[in-house]
Order: sequence, then C-alpha cells, then structure tokens
Amino acid sequence: MLLGLCPVADFPFLSTTVVFSRRRLLVGACATAAASCLAGCATTSAPKQSREVDPAYQRKMVAYDTREPPGTIVVDSANHFLYAVQKGGQALRYGVGVGGEGFAWSGVARVHSKQEWPDWYPPKEMLERRPDLQEVVKQLQSGLGVPGGPESPLGARAMYLWQGNKDSLYRIHGTNEPWTIGQNVSAGCIRMTNEDVVDLYDRTAVGTKVVVLPSLSS
Repeated sequence: MLLGLCPVADFPFLSTTVVFSRRRLLVGACATAAASCLAGCATTSAPKQSREVDPAYQRKMVAYDTREPPGTIVVDSANHFLYAVQKGGQALRYGVGVGGEGFAWSGVARVHSKQEWPDWYPPKEMLERRPDLQEVVKQLQSGLGVPGGPESPLGARAMYLWQGNKDSLYRIHGTNEPWTIGQNVSAGCIRMTNEDVVDLYDRTAVGTKVVVLPSLSS
C-alpha cells in the first residue's frame, strides 16, 4: 500500500495548478476505483483571501450530543467541523476543509494506519499526464514521490481511512494551506491545520471509528 497516495493539486512549489476529477463515493460504499481515476486531496479553485485560519475554526472543547461512543471521530462536512467525541456529552472540535462541489464523500470508516510527515506518491498516470511533476518528485522507498516535510501536500500527519478490508483512498491529513480550513476546497480528503492534525493524531488510535456526515449538497 502506498501510504502517501492522496494526490494534491495546489503545490506552492509549482507554477501551475493541477486539477483532476474523480468519482463520487456513495455513502457507506467501499472505494473500488483505481488510483488513476481519483483526484485524492486536490484543492479545487477558490479565492485565497487570507493565509490565516478563521478564528471560528479554532480548536475548542464543546458540548456535543451524539449516539457515537467516546473515541469516535465525527466529521460534520456541512459545517466544516471534526469532532473527537469525549465522555460526558462533550467533544473536542476542530475546523476542517472538506470536498468541494462534486467531490463530497460521506460514510463510515476506520483508521487503518497513521503516519508522521507522510510522503506523497502521485499515481503513475498522473506523472504521465504531468511530466513537469518529474521536477519535484524523487525516488523514495515506495516509488516516485514528494518526501514528507513542510512542503508535503499531506502536511504533518496523515490517518488512512479504510472501509472493511479496502483502502478508501481518503485521509485525514494536515495541510500547508491553512487558509483553506472552513472551505469546500479538497477533492474529498479531510484536511486540518498541521497543529490540529498533530493534536488529533496523538489522541487517535488505529482502529478508531470515523463517521463522515453528508454535506448539504450530497
């Protein structure tokens, strides 16, 4: 499994923007499309008004009424919040960026694995379509990719979501574009600030249940 397989379009170190399309994943369905048909965590076109995160999406403890047990992660796509459910009717709430129009995903998954400063591996088909990516990828342990670090599109941490025994190809990950938190800008993956994804990563065990609620447009 290529842990970094979550293609991202807006590279701060590229002069052009890559935008790919992919199939919309139905609620609760396992992802069966090949990686070449997916856009991963691409940033859709949206105006960048500020490089700062809107204060409304800062991490905080809140009252949260849910039937999900403590330890569950619930993503409220419509309102751009992720809740780490706690005891006593509370949750730790984080701001997130989610899928843009046509890229929304919802369903139930589990955290199959976790990685710090993950490498990013564009699919072979993407490299064939975008030969300019050869300038930024290098040979890594699992193939051609961008090494983990501050420039990585997957940010400081990534949690890989599986449905049953299938990799959904969706991730909860950090971002080097913090101004996109609170927006519908990705191609399905759930992005957080690097500070928040590190905090969630440290609190989240492999096997954790993740519930992604449908957005209003789903």
